[in-house]
Amino acid sequence: MADHAHSDDPAVQKQLDRLTILSPGRDVLGLERITELCKRLDNPQRNLPPVLHVAGTNGKGSVCAFLRAAIEAAGLKAHVYTSPHLVRFNERIRLAGKLISDAQLAAVLAEVLDISEDVNPSFFEVTTAAAFLAFSRYPADACVIEVGLGGRLDATNVIERPLVAGIAHLGVDHESFLGNDIAVIASEKAGIAKRGRPLVTQQYEEELGEAIAKTALANGAEWIARGRDWKGAAYRGELHYHDAEQKLRLPLPRLAGAHQADNALLAIAMLSHQRELAIPESALRAAMGWADWPARLQRLDRGPLVSLLPEGTQLWVDGGHNPLAADVIARHFAEAPNLHLVMGMLANKDPDGFLARFAGNTQSATFVPTEGHECHSPEDLAAVARKYGITAFTAHDVPSALADWNYANASSPPATIAVVGSLYLAGEVLRFNESFPE
Repeated sequence: MADHAHSDDPAVQKQLDRLTILSPGRDVLGLERITELCKRLDNPQRNLPPVLHVAGTNGKGSVCAFLRAAIEAAGLKAHVYTSPHLVRFNERIRLAGKLISDAQLAAVLAEVLDISEDVNPSFFEVTTAAAFLAFSRYPADACVIEVGLGGRLDATNVIERPLVAGIAHLGVDHESFLGNDIAVIASEKAGIAKRGRPLVTQQYEEELGEAIAKTALANGAEWIARGRDWKGAAYRGELHYHDAEQKLRLPLPRLAGAHQADNALLAIAMLSHQRELAIPESALRAAMGWADWPARLQRLDRGPLVSLLPEGTQLWVDGGHNPLAADVIARHFAEAPNLHLVMGMLANKDPDGFLARFAGNTQSATFVPTEGHECHSPEDLAAVARKYGITAFTAHDVPSALADWNYANASSPPATIAVVGSLYLAGEVLRFNESFPE
């Protein structure tokens, strides 16, 4: 099964076991199966609160976090659908501000699986149908939905009339599905654009902008582009945003990383170019501090893994797994003393492109398997790292990697350790450290 989900709740696990049998293979893009599932469920996607739909290669989850924070700061309730989960499957579906309960999750999964056997849906398609079913039955003021993969043929794209759609940063990822032509990828992401609805985007190089413009025009959407229709920047300790109707000065995001300013600005622009939800400036201001998105440049301050390290050592975790994410992570730790990486990576990702970004500012790295998934071997990852002058080691898992590092460096000056390369590995880190997303 695509995401190797498991649950401590027997009722949920029973449904996940059924899902394992039903869809053991990898996801296949296309709307035929999800459309049939939704039809058999009486089209729950047509009975959702106003939808904010977010695509992108990197940053779309953070944009969703800022959207949710702003909506809730305005006193409204939001359903949220994101993927993958880190520790518990329930993290994918948030009902009116709270993670779906085990009882609710087991019930909607069972309902979808009961009508699915001859459809042969993927893991993500079943999950998406279950989320839409839950969202259609519980009241909320808005629905924030993250695209799983691509856009045009992603299962979430059965949403017919989103309130507003957005595209975060673009890059090459999921090549086996989308290829490596960045203009084609941009067009696929823009496939979430719908007739008469705004498509709000970041600013891209000309080739990508042209691809998005062409798709938006074909779909009848209004393209709202950064740099032309709205502008924003982090400047002198504040976040500045302005468009034709307003000018804002807000606090910088609490989430770590300079890139989060761009994600916050896209969320602000999306909310500013819709008219159904009343989101005052005070709510946008609060959202900069409220937004939470685990395993994205997250510092772990306490827990079993932290206790393995010498006092003063910083432990961070980030699920970034492509070169675009590596750029962000490397910039964030550019001035960090004695940077050490702990890394695992799935077999369909590019370790060379990722590790190249850390050449020159990384003391050492320990490579581990990504348990339960097809992944690059630690030995192969170590060989790549040595090409870039990074001293490389291997270990069986993250706790062993940290314990070995501590043994070798206990008397050294304080260091910074970043666990990177896979959201699945990041989830394992949070589980080991008992830092469960809420």
